[in-house]
Amino acid sequence: MIALLLRDLRLAFRAGGGFGLGLAFFLILVTLVPFSVGPQNALLSSIAPGILWLGALLACLLSLDRLLALDFEDGTLDVLITAPLPLEAALAAKALAHWITTGLPLVVAAPVLGILLNLPVQGMGWLVLSLFLGTPALSVIGTFGAALTVGIKRGGLLLSLLVLPLYVPTLIFGAEAARRGAIGMAAETPLLMLAGISLGAIALLPFAAAAALRMTIR
Repeated sequence: MIALLLRDLRLAFRAGGGFGLGLAFFLILVTLVPFSVGPQNALLSSIAPGILWLGALLACLLSLDRLLALDFEDGTLDVLITAPLPLEAALAAKALAHWITTGLPLVVAAPVLGILLNLPVQGMGWLVLSLFLGTPALSVIGTFGAALTVGIKRGGLLLSLLVLPLYVPTLIFGAEAARRGAIGMAAETPLLMLAGISLGAIALLPFAAAAALRMTIR
């Protein structure tokens, strides 16, 4: 499992592997928002949590179509299905690699980008915590969606249509936790809901993704 994780990380760091793509998109979005809504600090401060979380969601979505497609094309998925390593563990490793190369950089960069949107200082920690708890769910749900659409020619659009509705609860609770923290309200409840979504996705969706792959690849 560790060898598979390291392999996926190496592929992600190669040119065209997807590493940095989500972070670059996140930076572009956050940079352009003040130009579109104007320089009003109060307005930017109020929309900052939602914009930052929406940017993180879309950034995670960018590289999902490559998550399993390349392994399907070169036959790696056939090997994984027959390998001693359980397919569920292999898919969990792929989801973890996706989070390390996509979600984790967003968590680290969020405070700096929050400054561009005038996010209050007291909200920075809550934003980072909400992203840290919520972005693993985005990667695991994305892996499940990739398993459902693997082998479909130009399945990137279908993948987006499948996973976006599943992303909505994470987006709602993540943005709400960051918003409450930014204005000094208690944010524990949405954070607990966010953690529950991530834990539930990690516990269940690798098995669902493995079942989908076994039906697709025989």
